[in-house]
Amino acid sequence: MCALGQLIIDVTKCTNAHLLVGLVCLGAVLSGLGIYEPFQEFAGAGALVPVMGFGSSITKGMLSEIERLGWEGLFTGAFEITGLGLAASIVFSSILALLRKPQK
Repeated sequence: MCALGQLIIDVTKCTNAHLLVGLVCLGAVLSGLGIYEPFQEFAGAGALVPVMGFGSSITKGMLSEIERLGWEGLFTGAFEITGLGLAASIVFSSILALLRKPQK
């Protein structure tokens, strides 16, 4: 996936942010269609850790919450699985921002 991402950046006018959003959305769509799970079993941690895995986790949380709560799961499910990781990243980045001097 890294080589494919670098190729997309080199060949097209996409920025890193465009690629990041595109891969998260691609992981979410593939997970919703049931295609990402077999790919993840084949690739192992190489498919679980990157940004496509984050999109897949958002979709898994939404689908499980839709089954449990109905349509309200669309709004709460995105944070069911990914909430802890998001909270940890905010806390640790805030601590590092307070400890580190800004560079000029």
